[in-house]
Amino acid sequence: MSGLTTHVLDTMHGRPAAGVALRLSRGGEALASTVTNADGRVDQPLLSGEALTPGAYRLEFDVGAYFRGLGVALARPAFLETVVIDFGVAETGAHYHVPLLVSPFAYSTYRGS
Repeated sequence: MSGLTTHVLDTMHGRPAAGVALRLSRGGEALASTVTNADGRVDQPLLSGEALTPGAYRLEFDVGAYFRGLGVALARPAFLETVVIDFGVAETGAHYHVPLLVSPFAYSTYRGS
């Protein structure tokens, strides 16, 4: 199955990050906008099948709003307000999974399976 998926893990609280707004774009064109579910995932792939073409993509996650929504006291501006992940897709027909592990002061990502 080819496509693009993501999920967000809240490393501050040790659980999936439910309710994180995120956007996907390519070359400045908005492709998808959604919110993570109770498992920190999106309900449908952000792109699937032939819609996932080689090129440079950007995922933006609204982590500042997420942590404030949980009652975490963040500075204004927060150290991390929006996490931006720029990544490339080279393999047509492949599955790309881009997880985000995040706290108010750090994040990491990788190409998952």
